[in-house]
Amino acid sequence: MILENLHLLFFKNYDEANLLLSPHINCFVGDNGSGKTNLLDAIHYLSLTKSAFTSSDAQSIKQGEEFFVVRGRFKLSADDKGEIIQCSLRTSQKKSVLHDKQAYDRISDHIGRFPVVLISPYDTDLIRQGSEERRKYFDSLISQLDHEYLEVLIKYSHLLKQRNSLLKLAADRQGGYDRDYLLVLDEQLAPLGEQLAQRRQVFLQEFEPVFQRHYEQLADAREVVTLTYKSELPGADFLKLLRLQERKDITLQRTTLGPHRDDVTFLMDGLAVKGYGSQGQQKSFAIALKLAQFEVLAARKQHKPLLLLDDIFDRLDEKRITRLMQLVANQTFGQIFLTDTHLERTDRILSSLSDDIRRFSVDSGKVTLL
Repeated sequence: MILENLHLLFFKNYDEANLLLSPHINCFVGDNGSGKTNLLDAIHYLSLTKSAFTSSDAQSIKQGEEFFVVRGRFKLSADDKGEIIQCSLRTSQKKSVLHDKQAYDRISDHIGRFPVVLISPYDTDLIRQGSEERRKYFDSLISQLDHEYLEVLIKYSHLLKQRNSLLKLAADRQGGYDRDYLLVLDEQLAPLGEQLAQRRQVFLQEFEPVFQRHYEQLADAREVVTLTYKSELPGADFLKLLRLQERKDITLQRTTLGPHRDDVTFLMDGLAVKGYGSQGQQKSFAIALKLAQFEVLAARKQHKPLLLLDDIFDRLDEKRITRLMQLVANQTFGQIFLTDTHLERTDRILSSLSDDIRRFSVDSGKVTLL
């Protein structure tokens, strides 16, 4: 799978940009703050309909403008005529995603069609931050692989929001609330929560050995790394648990257990990587997660995801960069997009890897083919 071209209009710091892309390696070179990472984020929008770096779509509209447009043509094979994807947003309106000029019935129908993997300096946040970061990561990955999982997740999140609103109302009214409605919500929520927990558990069992192999290759390590799913649901009656927690939930005005509270613990020799692992081990752990993600997506989708490498030459040591570039040289990856601040360094690292490298200079929201 390749992204043949990329068009931006009023996206972040860009007025407009049109790029014809290499099917193998594309380098965006420029100073920090010039807009290199924004190009990767535009590609992320085309694949997953959202930013990789901000939670609000409105933040992607160029300051002083009223809308943004990101458009690109994907080709799944050499003789494929291509499929045009457009993602746009106008101030105070809903986001629009078009496939060959036709709107999806639901934007979620697009997820998983054109998979992407991003490796960035912020990946260690998966280790250092709280459980929400890890849930989001694995939910996004599983959703690209399993559309039914995404549908269950959307329904669960909607019902959970309703339940939490009712719990807050119950607390505000000191017991005066529609308990029958709460029981109905519980009956709808419980089977969805059990499905999410069960699917996460199965996925992690399949994912863990792939991850462990990549960690071992990256780190040349003897330590044993594991991924452990922490949840109260597998094997339990979620509906019964919700009923038992009802008074506590009303007091705290939120649903205190369920898959929205679950976590995946990252362990090294049985100890938490967050506290036990060195900075280098944490980086290897995070990159191994992303490489395993790439492998699993490529195997399941039967075409290689786009690989986005953001500022890795500045942030990774030579050993880890060398391992990544070996994978590039071995044609492990398909189309690659990377950012760097130094053209000479980029050329030195990539010179022996491919004859099909396209270099773009990025300067204050303007892109020039070198």
